[in-house]
Amino acid sequence: MYAVVEDRNQQFRATPGEKVLIAHQPSLEPGSTLTFDHVLLVTGDKGRVGTPYLSGAKVTARVLGHVQGPKLVIQKYKRRKNERRRTGFRARYTEVQIEAIEG
Repeated sequence: MYAVVEDRNQQFRATPGEKVLIAHQPSLEPGSTLTFDHVLLVTGDKGRVGTPYLSGAKVTARVLGHVQGPKLVIQKYKRRKNERRRTGFRARYTEVQIEAIEG
């Protein structure tokens, strides 16, 4: 059984017991619970698809902590100008573990 959940214009697939990285939310403390109300799809014995959301369906998750993603290297180069620039970037995520799917 899994559900497709929308969180701030990003959709992800949620299975109970699975760890998922969502966009960084600094207000969430590790150990707190989070509820996703924007459920698009639920599978199982009887699959349901929302138009666009399912009424009465929700996914609960427990916040594990805040992590950083892999380092992305950005290189800029202008030919014949002796201009080169290299920077890096690491996106921040909030890691949650899916506890239950209702609906």
